[in-house]
Amino acid sequence: MATLRLGPLLRYADGSSATVWVEASRPCTAEARCADGAGGGTRTFQVAGHHYALIPVTGLTPGTTTAYEVLLNGVRVWPLPDSPFPPSVIRTADDGEREAEGGAFRVAFGSCRWAAPAAGEKDPVGTDALDTLAARMAADPTGERPDVLLLLGDQVYADEVSHDTRDWLAARRDLSEPPGAEVADYEEYTHLYYESWLDPEVRWLLSTVPSCMIFDDHDVVDDWNTSAAWLAGMRDTPWWRERLLSGLMSYWVHQHLGNLTPAELTTDPLYAAVRESPDGTDVLRAFAARADADPDSVRWSYRRDFGRVRLLMVDSRAARVLDEDRRAMLNPGAEAWVREQALADPGSCDHLLIGTSLPWLLPHLVHGAEAWDEALCAGERGARWARFGEKLRRAADLEHWAAFTRSFTALADLIAEVGSGPQAPATVLVLSGDVHHAYAAEPTWPEASRPDARVLQLTCSPVHNAIPLYIKVGFRLGWSGLGRALGRRLARHGRVPRPPVTWRRTGGPWFGNMLMTLTVRGRSARLRLDRTRGEKRGGARLETVMESELSA
Repeated sequence: MATLRLGPLLRYADGSSATVWVEASRPCTAEARCADGAGGGTRTFQVAGHHYALIPVTGLTPGTTTAYEVLLNGVRVWPLPDSPFPPSVIRTADDGEREAEGGAFRVAFGSCRWAAPAAGEKDPVGTDALDTLAARMAADPTGERPDVLLLLGDQVYADEVSHDTRDWLAARRDLSEPPGAEVADYEEYTHLYYESWLDPEVRWLLSTVPSCMIFDDHDVVDDWNTSAAWLAGMRDTPWWRERLLSGLMSYWVHQHLGNLTPAELTTDPLYAAVRESPDGTDVLRAFAARADADPDSVRWSYRRDFGRVRLLMVDSRAARVLDEDRRAMLNPGAEAWVREQALADPGSCDHLLIGTSLPWLLPHLVHGAEAWDEALCAGERGARWARFGEKLRRAADLEHWAAFTRSFTALADLIAEVGSGPQAPATVLVLSGDVHHAYAAEPTWPEASRPDARVLQLTCSPVHNAIPLYIKVGFRLGWSGLGRALGRRLARHGRVPRPPVTWRRTGGPWFGNMLMTLTVRGRSARLRLDRTRGEKRGGARLETVMESELSA
């Protein structure tokens, strides 16, 4: 009999359709059945001995909340027997009614989540914000909940595994051989997803709140695609190719597929090829190899529209150009796609959300240091400084948007363009994570190019991780007046041109495990930051530490 190994994850939902992702123990037909008679089913597809399905659900009624169950070969496998959680539901949008009545649309977002430890074990990094959100929702099923959850990178940590996973790896292979206590292949990646997504609270949360995801470096390895020299060194190691291909393959299966709309899935040639093959491993592996060899041939970025809220989720890892003389965060194809989507259908959105795992606007000292280091690596101060710059870049993780000066400027110019004129959205918000603290920052353009929209960098990290005290001190210094002056001094030494915008911190820095929630009503927007308090065993809760109006 087929059993449910992982999931369900509710990935997509609009006014009449949805997609639900599952992993089964064997080939089977996977179905989702709703209480109102809507539903759908599909055969599983196989990758590396694992069996998956992305179930299309159709016939839903707009503006409703409908409980659903999952069946494998006609046998109900979800909800789990004796589940303490309310039924998983699909909430469908009725954008016209919501806009007419001034209804709210809520987006919760964050990044960087280590898997929570097993039940009864002390959590070394504090309570998981997703666990706490799930507990709050389960306790009040009719209360406030996100309409969509944005997970902005580091959903799994391939290079920083838990003690339990280390023991599992050690039972499988010799950890004295590279890559040691890190994941090495597809099977080991699946173990990371089991550890992360079988957490009972998180499993239920992901079954009932639609989610959009993007990778960051730890989904593959720390500092993934920092520089051309870094990549050349990694390609010389015997384990790198298998690690990278397995990381991209597992990301496509577990995260990327669910990011796509039903219409996109019907025209996706790779999805069709994998489903039509008795075993899609070779097809998917060839795709991953092509993505590695020619990043411009693959697009991981995607667009989702939620009524008059547009999300552009931007791949700021795999789409990079690393050659020092033409270094860019996005290759030409990716950059053109982002620009096209941001400017498409003028007047059709009230809020443009740009999701990128790496913050565009950083603390001033950090920004100055990264731009300076990029100039050194490019040879602005000679070969000796270039060698020093490359060592510093890797040691200090200097590889955010600030370390890709041309791309930083291009994004500033694009935001100013899309945010200007009578059809501009009310807000343009850059949503990011990665840096293990939260803050809000507001840019200012010269008067002649200042956009009409309210523009903010909103950064929320971590969902469940930690940061050493010395880095907390460093970030506080980075935002200070002294940090700003030091950043400018470094930029002058590197002969870095002044950035096209200035910016100021409008909130934070905040530290701890947290989530931000953006609530929009028409052209107004409100931001809330919730941080975990207490331990899971003792009744942990989300405590609001900041609320702010964001409208222009």
